[in-house]
Amino acid sequence: MTTIDIKDAGGNAAGTAEVSSDVFGIEPNVHVMHQVVRAQRASWRQGTHNTRTRGMVSGGGRKPFRQKGTGRARQGTIRAPHFRGGGVVFGPHPRSYAFRVNNKEVKLAMRSALSAKLAEGAFTVVKEFGFEKPSTKLAMAALKALGLDDRRVTLVIGDEDVNTFLSFRNIPSVNILPVSTANAYELIDNKALVFTEEALKYIEEVLA
Repeated sequence: MTTIDIKDAGGNAAGTAEVSSDVFGIEPNVHVMHQVVRAQRASWRQGTHNTRTRGMVSGGGRKPFRQKGTGRARQGTIRAPHFRGGGVVFGPHPRSYAFRVNNKEVKLAMRSALSAKLAEGAFTVVKEFGFEKPSTKLAMAALKALGLDDRRVTLVIGDEDVNTFLSFRNIPSVNILPVSTANAYELIDNKALVFTEEALKYIEEVLA
């Protein structure tokens, strides 16, 4: 088991949590993390780019000049790729960039990300924020109390914690995620990773 300190929204100690070393204490697998992040980013690409081939551009129905006797190379259409305004050779066309990685690799990448953040000292657990109503002002005060107001933060909260979500969502330096949507890329892409105690229990159950 691994012990993690828990803080309250004021930055004060609020206890400890015993978590599985299989989730928070492994040697990060950099290769698998790289593969999973590549797969995620590839799946987000729209792939709507397109170019016109010689069969798609307008014009060029008539042979530009006769076959023989001009001293020039024979040409069949002015819309061939070597003419200005002609089609594009080997240009991009709409396609999917997505490729699949195994579910075991996805979970290993997330465990590796969590273990790496904890080892770096960039992992914080907050008992709860306890907002009675949405308040960006109180959210900024909580970040300052935690010493994270000058860092790019990924905040992972419980799925039903609406007030916390609404409080932090307008802060540019904070990327806020419901725990059920947590993923390897967003766990890695930050300078500080913050979990609420509720989200910590959920992620441990999923990844253990």
